[in-house]
This record gives sequence, structure tokens and C-alpha cells, in this order.
Amino acid sequence: MKNVTDYISPDACGSLAGLFLARASKQPDSAAYRSYNRISGKWNEITWGEMVRMVARWRAALTGEGLERGDRVAIMLANCPEWVAFDQAAMSLGLIVVPLFANDRSENVAYILDTTEARILLCPDGSYRQHLAPVLDTLGSLQRILTTDSAQTAKADSRVTSLTDWLPQTVEDSTPYTPEFSETASIVFTSGTTGPPKGVMLSHRNILENCHAGLQCMEIYPEDTFLSFLPLSHMLERMAGYYLPMMAGASVAFARSIPELSEDLLTVKPTVLVAVPRIFERIYNGIMTQLSSRPKPVAALFRSAVTIGWRSFLHRQGRGPWSVLLLAQPLLDKIIAKKVRDKLGGRLRTIITGGAPLSAEISQLFIGLGLPLYQGYGLTETSPVISVNRVEDNRPEGVGRPVPGTEVKIGEESELLVRGPCVMQGYWRNEEATAKAIDADGWLHTGDKAVIEDGHIRITGRLKEIIVLSSGEKIAPTDLEMAISMDPLFEYALVLGEGRPYLTLVAVLNNPLWQDLAGELGVSPEPESLELPEVRSTILARVEKLLARFPGFVFIKDVTLSLNPWTVEDGLLTPTLKIRRSLIEKHLAENIRRMYSR
Repeated sequence: MKNVTDYISPDACGSLAGLFLARASKQPDSAAYRSYNRISGKWNEITWGEMVRMVARWRAALTGEGLERGDRVAIMLANCPEWVAFDQAAMSLGLIVVPLFANDRSENVAYILDTTEARILLCPDGSYRQHLAPVLDTLGSLQRILTTDSAQTAKADSRVTSLTDWLPQTVEDSTPYTPEFSETASIVFTSGTTGPPKGVMLSHRNILENCHAGLQCMEIYPEDTFLSFLPLSHMLERMAGYYLPMMAGASVAFARSIPELSEDLLTVKPTVLVAVPRIFERIYNGIMTQLSSRPKPVAALFRSAVTIGWRSFLHRQGRGPWSVLLLAQPLLDKIIAKKVRDKLGGRLRTIITGGAPLSAEISQLFIGLGLPLYQGYGLTETSPVISVNRVEDNRPEGVGRPVPGTEVKIGEESELLVRGPCVMQGYWRNEEATAKAIDADGWLHTGDKAVIEDGHIRITGRLKEIIVLSSGEKIAPTDLEMAISMDPLFEYALVLGEGRPYLTLVAVLNNPLWQDLAGELGVSPEPESLELPEVRSTILARVEKLLARFPGFVFIKDVTLSLNPWTVEDGLLTPTLKIRRSLIEKHLAENIRRMYSR
């Protein structure tokens, strides 16, 4: 029997909280979520009906806090059913949810809590609360700090309460669900590397319409299982790995951690995966490492499987000719490709990647092995999906066609402009930034350069120099470079990382100060010493301190050092002494390659 979709439309539910109730009423006894209990060592399953009862307890506890409609409440947990319960309970009472990254620096957490005047903070445990204590003490609007463990309440801070003490055991839930379609559901903060982070205000309508549009591009069934591992504070995961499967009636399993992902894939056997390119880079690197140790005939057979699998894909898509070589595809699939798919659980039928570009080489490998990989594109400001490739028209070199209801066009300087129900309400208490982002005709200016060919969007660059790591994190390198250059040891600094898994640094050192540092380290001041491990580690430690005010994901992993100044004469600086980034990268291509291979 063919699978049948069971979508709940935005109009039928009216809000994200209404979506939750509608799904629970449709299939109360079906599995909603699975999570791993580290104490018992077992995976636990919770049904939609059980989730309704859990949410009722959270609603009752939040009601007891005396909060008003529109108040902000913050959540800082790893993905788990409690994340969902807090989110749904808060939204059902007309509260606005502010998600936080669980590993962010305390200063950034404090800034967001202070800016939103959050009344409630839910954080992992007592030890993390102690880490936040110095900044939390300064937040007058915060009335309750909830921890997931049953640690003893901090006597010095009466706001701290464990969930065990805060949640009622049972409750008769009679409090009405109050959110409206047009109201703000969440404030999601963008990266703060271009100044203070901005809070993106997303309404119930923004998110619901985006979920429904996504389901018009990629069918999801109640029988599907998602494996959730990107943080729910990331809008891609929250929409595509939480609200969208709820709209479709699919179940979600929360992965234990990224290091345990390979085991979780085998255990959960998901049918749908949503991820950023970094995950596929890790899998790709693992495959390539294993392949390098295998006999040459085996490696050659593997490459043939990928090549012929890719040609078969192009033929099925109507973009490549038939060849007699394709007759070997079924056999190669059985002896090579299927074994790789089995290591990913063996049931994947939809893999969505977004948040950053995925290299053509990695796309071809996955698709050539029969893994259904679809690249998409979006922004937090667009709830987040703007476009995605489709099953019948999958072009990995681009990011697909716009989702239904979303308009796109090319503006000045080849900038991609977007308009539609997915576009944010604006930035929290920042009218100036909102006016810069959304023009008078409702077009959101993405800041990305693009071309639109045959209805497909292909991103070609950025108006501003923004680095997008393969994990999807966006970083303004000039801000980092300015911070590093505050140390007189660094004459010039160039931060790299576009499309790569981590940041690196190319720097020119001040010669006299280098002489002093070399003396302190007991090494020769000759240029050859710049490659010594102890020198590089000393420089990296120094840089880490200089970047302490930036978000936690901003760190420099490796460095290339020089004593030769960049000049206008050699073309590495403009006449106004600005760094020519692309020329320096070309000039130091071999050094850069080494930083990403060692």
C-alpha cells in the first residue's frame, strides 16, 4: 500500500500550539518522540497523547508564574521532549519563546536575556546555572531560573528552581489556548559577529506557512521517522525537524550527540534527515579515509560505483544520456552503495541539507551512492526556507526553486530579494535594522548575490564579506580581524573558513615584537621558527583571548604566520591599504591547504 500524506494546514490549526493539539487529537496513541535515557541505557518512546499531558503540566506551572501575554521566556536545552513541552506550553499561553544555544558564552546569553527582558530561563542543570551566575545576577527582569536536574536550590538566588519542584505531578488543563495566527511566536537571534546580535521576530503564520510550503516540495508521511541532532535553537532544525514533521504526523527521535550519531543512525534507522554540510563532510572524510587503506581494486570499484551512480541519476533526471555503463549500476549498487546506505540506517529516503553551501564533490558522492540528497537555502529571517531542490528536479549545483508562496527576484548588485509569508515581522526593538532589511514593497534583502536560471536559484557570493562555515554558522571576518589587530603583535590578520569546517588565520607579525616573543619562548627569531608547534599554539592562545567576546562557535583552529608585510606594490593591499582578500588567498593557497589538511 502506498503511503498517504496527512497534513494539517495552517488555516486548520491557526497557531503552532493549535498544530500540536490538532496532531495529538488525530493520532493520540502514535509515537511522537523518542529519546535516550542514559540512566537506563534505553530509548524511550512518548505518544502524542502523553505529550498533551506533559504539556498540560508545563502550562500549569507557567500559569502560576503570573506572566502576561507577550512576555518572553527563554530555553537553553539540548534537543529533548522537554524542549517541545516548554515551547508548546509557552506558546499556548501567548508567550514568546526565545531559544538559546546550549553551549553559548555567558555574555551572549546575558545580552539576549537582557534585550528581550526574558522572565523565565530554562537551562540544563545546576552546574550550568553556576556558570551563568555572574551575569544572571545583573538581570532584573528574570524572575525564574529552571534547571533540569534535582540539585539543591541555590540559597543565594531564590529564583532558581528544579523542574522536579516546579512542575505539578498531575493537572486538569482547562486554561484556554490563546495564540493568534499573526502574533509573534518566537524571537530567534542571529549571529552577533557584525555588532550586537539581532532578534528575528517570527509569527505563528511565518512558521506554519513555511512548513506547509516545504511539504508541497517534499512529501512526508506519518510512517516517517526524523532523526533530530541539529540544535533546536537553529531555525532550520526547529522548522524542518520539529514543526514540519508535526504538521505531517511523522515521529522524531532525538539523537544523543554528534559523536554518537553513527550509532544512532543504525539504531533509529531514520527515513528523513535534516543537516548542515558539515555532517556530510564528516561522513565523506570517513569514507575517503577508509578507502585510502583499502586495496587499489576495491577503491577503483568504489569510485566506479559513485561515477556510474551519478550518471544514472542524471539520466533519470532527464539531464544525461543513457550509456551501456548504466547496465552495471544495479550490481555496483548491491555490492558497494547499499553497504554505505546501510551504515546510515538503511532507510533514508529524504536528506535535506542547508545553512551553508555543500561542495559539488560531496553532493555527487552521496547521490552517486543512491542517497537522496536535496540542497536548500534560507535565512532565519525567512522562517527559514526560501528554496529547495525537488525529487523530480534535483540540481545540486544550486539551491532549487522557491517554495510555494515565496517570490524571488534579483535586485541591484545581483542581490537576491525575497517576499512572501515566510518573511519575518522585523528585528526585535530595532526599527532601523528592519527598515534596512525589508524595503517599502515588502522585499527582504538577503545580502546574498544570486542568479536565477530556469527558475532555479544559484547563490554566487555575498554583498558583504561574510564567512559561512560548513556547519552553517555565519561570521563577519572583518570584525574578528579588527579584534585581532588590536594586539600590536599582528600587523595584518586575515580570517578564512568559507565553506570549511572551521576558521583559520593568516597573519603578518610585527618583527620587533616577534623577536621579543621568540626570546620568551626560547626559540630562534628566524622565520623558520614560525612553523614550530609551540609558536603556533602560543599565537592561537593569544588570539583566543582577543576573540573572547564573540559567540562560542567563533574560534581559530590553525594559523599561518609570516614576517613579510603585505604591500600595495605586491597587490595584496589596495591603495587605501585595505586587504585584497581573494588575492591573498590565492597567494597563500598552499599554506591554506596545509591548515585544512593537518
